[in-house]
Amino acid sequence: MTRIAGLASNRGRNLLHIADRTPGGAELGVVLTNDPDAPVLDDAEKRGIPTEVVAREEGESRRDHEQRVVAALADYDFELVCLDGYMRILSDAFLDEMPTTLNVHPSLLPSFPGTDAHEQVLDAGVKATGCTVHVVTDATDEEGNVVESEVDGGPIVTQEPVPVYEGDDESDLKERVLYEGEFKAYPRAVRWFAEGRLDVDAEVGAVRIEGDDDGRFPVRKLESADRVADLRYGENPHQDAALYGDATCEEASVVDAPQRNEGAKGMGYNNYNDADAALNLVKEFDRPAAAVIKHTNPAGCATADTLADAYEDALATDPKSAFGGIVALNRECDEATAEQVTDSFKEVVVAPGYTDDALDTLFEKDNLRVLDAGDEADFGEVTETTTEKDLVGGRLVQERDLQAPTREELEVVTEREPTEDQYESLLFAWQTIKHVKSNAILFADGTETVGVGAGQVSRVDAVEIAKMKAEKDAEGKSAAGAVMASDAFFPFPDAIEAAAEAGIEAVIQPGGSVNDDDVIEAADEHDMAMVFTGQRCFRHD
Repeated sequence: MTRIAGLASNRGRNLLHIADRTPGGAELGVVLTNDPDAPVLDDAEKRGIPTEVVAREEGESRRDHEQRVVAALADYDFELVCLDGYMRILSDAFLDEMPTTLNVHPSLLPSFPGTDAHEQVLDAGVKATGCTVHVVTDATDEEGNVVESEVDGGPIVTQEPVPVYEGDDESDLKERVLYEGEFKAYPRAVRWFAEGRLDVDAEVGAVRIEGDDDGRFPVRKLESADRVADLRYGENPHQDAALYGDATCEEASVVDAPQRNEGAKGMGYNNYNDADAALNLVKEFDRPAAAVIKHTNPAGCATADTLADAYEDALATDPKSAFGGIVALNRECDEATAEQVTDSFKEVVVAPGYTDDALDTLFEKDNLRVLDAGDEADFGEVTETTTEKDLVGGRLVQERDLQAPTREELEVVTEREPTEDQYESLLFAWQTIKHVKSNAILFADGTETVGVGAGQVSRVDAVEIAKMKAEKDAEGKSAAGAVMASDAFFPFPDAIEAAAEAGIEAVIQPGGSVNDDDVIEAADEHDMAMVFTGQRCFRHD
């Protein structure tokens, strides 16, 4: 366990934050201050942290004072020293006796060193500042006088950028840099030290961090985003919301899709979320494709020879649930498709362009938002390879689920092999179910959905819902003779029994259950074909 000696002259908020977070298991073993009235003393004592006060006496030299500081720390065990607003320039009298000593400075060094960093930032008119954690080095001459050019000049361990906004004053910057910069960077540096990943080469004045390199999942993830829209509200009217965009994204997206009917009401949080889900689904297919999305789940999806046919087949899966939904198309929207879209209430339609006649038709609906997602050629291009989800206190980042198995990659596990038509339908169902919330079951016939069971805590319940949807809500469709996709393995044969009752004849699933043999046996008993993908496709967001 790494123990820290902390030096502060005032509140020591960084030290207390480190004490509360214990990054890498590091603990604050003692707090020393040169001011007997420093607020950090009481806060440290409340946490049970020992404290020491070594005030500089009148006429006392720098080195003499530092020798008394060293003596006060002699009875404590520690492997790291952390400074936090310690208003003394340290010399070799202290540093030569101490282990690695770190300081956090409220600017992005080497810019704006010294005690008035925030004032310098504002005077310079820069749009970004931040903080720097650096190794403390001797900034004094042989007589103990400060060499200004050497102050805050030690090798940099890590930095954190922080924006400067119009109207900021020094107080604004101080608080933002502390909470958005120092509270991130200082614990990070301490954690690296505690984990043995921080190597300080004092002779050459360099710092090396093991693993702090580039890649899809870097140790430090830094990014900025620009607000591109103020939204009417969030998921619910009592929640404020805004949309931020990434100017580096080259893939077709709803964020960069202008609303063609500017007079219509603007997009909301849910509209963007659902439109993104819909657009990502139709991007899966090379043929003309249409999807109707409700609460980020497909109410229906289909591909066909024409866009109008694809939309008609998608809508027919569940026209009741499609009411108030989001429509996504992967071809330029023509008048025939637009007329179908406007036959019932929809919130948003997004497509790679529209004919003039299609726009005239769509604009007749005052509350239908019409988004233009750009060039159709960009729909097959994938530039965003990861997805993110914000959590309270953090963020999840993962590779985007871009799996697209081929027929040759499917493992037939039953006595009966799928027919040619069933193979096509199974692959369509797998590409579509990736976009259905888990637990997910999807029935498909040809390249159109028949029934969807989404977001259930029981897989057999998802089968029952897909079956019910196919029987009661689908128009001109039937589960009889259809195929079934499951986003994860079947833990028991009961879902196969339920699917057989609906008339399902072929199944695609990942496999991998301890009860695979029982599930396969049930499929054989009902003369079903079953293939394994070897990969599941959970979607929990």
